[in-house]
Amino acid sequence: MPDPLYLATAVEIVLRAGDLQLAGQQSGFRVDKKGSIDLVTEVDLACERLCRDTIAERFPGHDVLAEELGALPGRSPSRFRWVFDPLDGTTNYAHGLPIYCSSLALEIDGRAEVAAIYDPTRKELFTAERGEGSYLNGRALHVSATTTLIDSLLVTGFPYTVHEEGRELVELFGYFLGRARAVRRLGSAALDLSYVAAGRFEAFWEQHLKPWDVAAGALIVTEAGGHVTGMDGGPFDPAAAHLIASNGQVHAEVVDTIRAFRAERAKNRPS
Repeated sequence: MPDPLYLATAVEIVLRAGDLQLAGQQSGFRVDKKGSIDLVTEVDLACERLCRDTIAERFPGHDVLAEELGALPGRSPSRFRWVFDPLDGTTNYAHGLPIYCSSLALEIDGRAEVAAIYDPTRKELFTAERGEGSYLNGRALHVSATTTLIDSLLVTGFPYTVHEEGRELVELFGYFLGRARAVRRLGSAALDLSYVAAGRFEAFWEQHLKPWDVAAGALIVTEAGGHVTGMDGGPFDPAAAHLIASNGQVHAEVVDTIRAFRAERAKNRPS
């Protein structure tokens, strides 16, 4: 079992990040562009500095990988790496849409062992420790018991490259629409994963992800009794940039649907 201080630190950081996010909504904040539709706010940067400063003070030998500054060079890799998304759902945040969070995982020897995700607008704190279960505000979580895709509520996300490859993404979205009860798109992968763990969604799929998008949420889903793989159904790798997370009951059907879509699209592609 990981040192209890690890989870306490993860919770402290995401809660304090949530306070910064709410304060920014009240006071206003600067928004810059990393790409044509990829935004970063000064609140993202403030939350990341908070995380880096806290880890450096409390665990000076640990590494941090975070969205805005990546992995800082100039030191030998540590067994311990904190993977942080300071503000997941930045586009929502910049537009005043209250669907965003901060997400933090601690990897030990390359495997997530501790996770915390906090949505300050709903005051929902999702946590997990490997082998100890997942929790929402201290209450144990479990994925839904739904067994068929037609009875499932699904969720997905679109990458910032959507302008270049939007057609395929939208076609897959539509393919699922014809096979599930409904499909949603919230704009925060960490919350999508947390909601699968809470039984609010049966499954989530997305590609072109980064480790900070999924490291915490994947552990929370797994510890809630769910299943996480790559979009091809193979083993989950947070560095592989794609995943399916589900309640386990509908996982094979989600994988089969994606395979059928890709096969049909390849067959119909002009030669």
